[in-house]
Amino acid sequence: MSDAPSADLPDFTIGAVNLASARLGAKGLSVTDDFFAPLDRMLQDEPAKFLPDVYDDNGKWMDGWESRRKRVPGHDFGIVRLAMPGVIHGFDVDTSHFTGNYPPHCSIEAAFVDGGDPDDTTVWTEIVAKSALGPGIGAAAHHFFKTSGAASEKVWTHLRLHIYPDGGIARLRVYGTAHFDWSKVDASQEVDLAYIYNGAKSLAWSNAHYGVPDQMLGPGRGINMGDGWETARRRGPGHDWAIIRLGHAGLIHRVVVDTAHFKGNFPDSCELLGANLPGHSEPFNEAEIASSEAWRPILPRQKLQMDHIHDYAGDVLQAIGPVTHVRYAMYPDGGTSRLRLFGTKA
Repeated sequence: MSDAPSADLPDFTIGAVNLASARLGAKGLSVTDDFFAPLDRMLQDEPAKFLPDVYDDNGKWMDGWESRRKRVPGHDFGIVRLAMPGVIHGFDVDTSHFTGNYPPHCSIEAAFVDGGDPDDTTVWTEIVAKSALGPGIGAAAHHFFKTSGAASEKVWTHLRLHIYPDGGIARLRVYGTAHFDWSKVDASQEVDLAYIYNGAKSLAWSNAHYGVPDQMLGPGRGINMGDGWETARRRGPGHDWAIIRLGHAGLIHRVVVDTAHFKGNFPDSCELLGANLPGHSEPFNEAEIASSEAWRPILPRQKLQMDHIHDYAGDVLQAIGPVTHVRYAMYPDGGTSRLRLFGTKA
């Protein structure tokens, strides 16, 4: 079984990446008011928390964006640059812990700005009409909105979140697909097929107790042990694995497995299997997950070291032709900071 995304989440979240992830580079650009809590706090990746005894100079510390009580006409809004250009499938406007200070309504506009940030000439398109919000109590704090119509097919770079008239939003999740223009990549150009900015995405996994596999696909080297995929300690038979959809079908020529910061908890060994499944409908069902164990080996099982960059190329890799999906396995468990799959598009 996989502990991949919960069945309680809407379908539009499955196989999607959070385009508003601060870890991936999303940034709050401007805000009408952030007296109680800054806009960037709303983009943090971990679930919002409540610290009952923590106050700052302006009042109660809250984990999210919170404006002051508005005493004049109008409403508040904030502008966010997405971590990467992408097609937006839907939103989670999360009011967790905002119980007497949540906004009664919100709306969301989007814009595409090529190579910069919005200015006075930017054209904004409403993609979530003014909609009701409720208090941040339990599961009801998550307000899901699906993108529909032409807006669901366009690429966006920025959002403008309106709250009416004021209040606090704990987290904004923007579920979508990263957009990368593969037509600009030459057939001979080496590119990371497993880079999340290039459209790669983890689809299923055995365990993600300390961090989901998407974190292996992020930019740069891991900044600490929390910036990677780490599983719980395995106390029974078997091993941990993750199925990853590549950004584009391709030929893998070099594999990099980075265990940065994982010292007492790095995997003993790893392997990489691949399959060419063009047009595969997502997500993977249990039968498809089981059959992935028989995919063809690209990187046969290799011993790993702690806190080390393992670079595999040449004869150690098996040439199996174009692949669209890979299964990365860790034996028996542990943490991998980054997985890079360099190759050429097919």
